[in-house]
Amino acid sequence: MKKLRLYLDTSVISHLFAEDTPEKMNDTKLFWEKLKANKHEIFISSTVIVELDKCSEPKRSWMHNKLNEINYTTIETSKEVKLLADEYIKAKVLTNKSHADCLHISSAVIKECDLIISWNFKHLVNINTIENVKIVNSINSYKEIGIITPNIFIGDEKDE
Repeated sequence: MKKLRLYLDTSVISHLFAEDTPEKMNDTKLFWEKLKANKHEIFISSTVIVELDKCSEPKRSWMHNKLNEINYTTIETSKEVKLLADEYIKAKVLTNKSHADCLHISSAVIKECDLIISWNFKHLVNINTIENVKIVNSINSYKEIGIITPNIFIGDEKDE
């Protein structure tokens, strides 16, 4: 059986330490334990690394250490990734202010991930973004991609 290809945006890694939102932090930790089982192909992008590196210490080191607990592949920001991100902006999926979020989406789409996992409700996990990404991907002959939160991914397992 084919492994699901999961793209993690920066918010997922950050929420491993989000003590101000304990429920999301706990769900993210449960999700992280699933990732450690190596049942999925995990991807992050060079955009994630840049965003992590902008964090102050000690959080920056903690997040990098957490990443070292899982097997993942880093997607470099290629010309194709940049062009698709620009298409999302042209189509008004998001504005230029959210260019990094478009790079997250385009990285995942170009790498043919099945799902983007994120806690970013403002720019990623919302119906407008999800539907408009579908349209842009279809027009540009890219496959559809799901955008969900870690708690949706783990579903009822957190109650077990």
